Amino acid sequence: MTAATDPTPPTSDQDWWRSAVVYQVYVRSFADANGDGVGDLEGIRQRLPYLRELGVDALWLTPFYTSPQIDAGYDVSDYRDVDPLFGKLADFDAMISDAHALGLRIIVDLVPNHTSSAHPWFRAALAAGPGSPERERYLFAEGKGEQGELPPNDWESIFGGPAWTRVADGQWYLHLFDPAQPDLNWRHPEVRAEFHDILRFWLDRGVDGFRIDVAHGMIKAEGLPDVGFNSMTTGQRQSELLGKGKLPYFDQDEVHDIYRTWRPILDSYPGGRMAVAEAWAETPQRLARYIGPDELHQAFSFDFLDATWSADSFRKVIDTALAESTIVGAPTTWVLSNHDRQRHVTRYGDGEVGLRRARAAALLMLSLPGCAYVYQGEELGLPEVLDLPDELRQDPAFLRTGESRDGCRVPIPWSGELAPYGFGPDGSELSWLPTPATWRALSVAAQTGRPGSTLELYRTALRIRHEHPALAGTGDISWLETEPGVLAFRRTAGDVELTCVVNLSGAATTVTGYGRPVVASADLAEQSDGHVLPVDAAAWFERRSAG
Repeated sequence: MTAATDPTPPTSDQDWWRSAVVYQVYVRSFADANGDGVGDLEGIRQRLPYLRELGVDALWLTPFYTSPQIDAGYDVSDYRDVDPLFGKLADFDAMISDAHALGLRIIVDLVPNHTSSAHPWFRAALAAGPGSPERERYLFAEGKGEQGELPPNDWESIFGGPAWTRVADGQWYLHLFDPAQPDLNWRHPEVRAEFHDILRFWLDRGVDGFRIDVAHGMIKAEGLPDVGFNSMTTGQRQSELLGKGKLPYFDQDEVHDIYRTWRPILDSYPGGRMAVAEAWAETPQRLARYIGPDELHQAFSFDFLDATWSADSFRKVIDTALAESTIVGAPTTWVLSNHDRQRHVTRYGDGEVGLRRARAAALLMLSLPGCAYVYQGEELGLPEVLDLPDELRQDPAFLRTGESRDGCRVPIPWSGELAPYGFGPDGSELSWLPTPATWRALSVAAQTGRPGSTLELYRTALRIRHEHPALAGTGDISWLETEPGVLAFRRTAGDVELTCVVNLSGAATTVTGYGRPVVASADLAEQSDGHVLPVDAAAWFERRSAG
C-alpha cells in the first residue's frame, strides 16, 4: 500500500448505504487521463470534484483488474492488481484517498463466478490434465457420446451457444459466459479461501463495498443435470428464464453459505463496509434471501428498471419492492440504467419523448426511500447509441447472438466542440468507441449552469434529497388519490411534507393542495387553483405545517 492511501472511510456512519446515491462508473468510458482512448483510474481521480458537486455519495467502479479484456474486464486474470490499461495499483490508492477526502465512498466490482482463461489457476488446470487437483478448482467434466464428443449437458451460455468448451485432452469445461471465462468450482475450499483473501486485500486498501457480479451463479446443482431444453431444440434461450424460472446453474440454496462467510469479514472493518448482489431469482422471496444481517446488505431490484411507462407498472413495482424491504429489514435499491441494459432515455421512447420521461423517472427514483444507483451519463440525458458500426463493437455477446451492450458504453462527453468531447486530455481525438455528433450539446460543459438542463435537474434533485428532512433515511411513503395515469406519494418528517407527482397519463394535469414546487422535470404553469404538470413530467412539492 502506498503512502497516499487512506483506508479510513469518509465518515463512521455504519448505515450510509441505506439511503446513498451511488454513481456507477464504467471505467473505460468515464474519463481518459493519458490519451490512449480508454478511461482509466487517473481520469476518475481528476473528475472526482465533478461527482462531489453532482451530489452522489459513492462510486461503483466496474472491473479494473488485470485482464485480457475479452469481456471488458469481467474476465479477471489477477484480482489483486490493476490492468495497465487503467493504470497502476498506486493510481487506485491515490484515487480512493482523494475520494475519501471529498466524502465519496468507493464500491468495486467483484467477479467470483468465473476467472479469465488467462488466470494462473486455469492455465495450471489445462497443463495438469484430467483428475488433477488443479482441475478441481474449475468445473471440468467428461462429455457424452461414444467418444465424449458431446457436451456434458444441455446448458447454454448467457452470451449464446453451448456453455461448454472441449480441451485438447477430451474433457469439457463450463463457462456460463464466454469461453474465456471458465466457471470456478465454489465447492472447493481453495476457491473460498482465495476470495476471502481477495476481499481483505481490497478492504485493507480502503474499499467501502463490493458489487457482486453474478451473485446467484457460483453454485451449480449436484450432478450437473440437464435443463431439459435449449435454443437448438425449442428456439427459446435458457437465459430467458432469468428471474422467471428455475435453472440448475443459478440461485442454488448452497450459494447462501458463501455469503454467510463473507459477512463477518465485511463487519470486521470499520465504517459500514457493504456488499450489493447482482442476483436473479425465480421469485421475490428467493431474491430476498440474499439480504440480511448474516448475508449481503443489498440486492439490485431490476423490476424498477424493467417497469413500463405506466402508472400501474411503476405502482406495482414500488409497492412490491417496499414490501420486500420491510420483510428483510434492508433498503430497496432503485436502478434506471446500467452497463448491461439499454439506456432508459431510449427505452422510454428515445428523442424528446424519451428524454422527457427519463427526467421524470429520475425525480420519481430519487424521491423514493432507499438507495439509488445512477449510471454514468444518465445525469446528462444520454440516449443509447444505436448505430455503432458492427466492426467496432466489442461486446463478446455480439459475436454469439448479434445482441450488443456497446451502445450504453460509449464514452461520456465532457466539453468541447469536437468528438470525443473532452473524454481525453486536451487535443486527444481517441476514444475506444465513437461519440455521436449530437452529444456536443449534451456535454457536462454545455449543460453546466444552463437552466432546465438535465444535469442541473440532477444536481438540484440530489441537493434537495440530501438536505430535505422528509427525504432523509428510508422512511415510508403514503400514496395519494389521483387522476388515472398519475402517481403521487408523500414522505413526511415532523411538520414537513414532500410530495412527488408523476404524470404518466396522456394529458396535462392540475396539481393542487401539495404546497409549493421545489423541483420539476418540466416547466409548470401556475394557476389560481394550483400548478399544471405537463405530460411525461414529474415534480416535488413541499408543504410545512403552520406553527
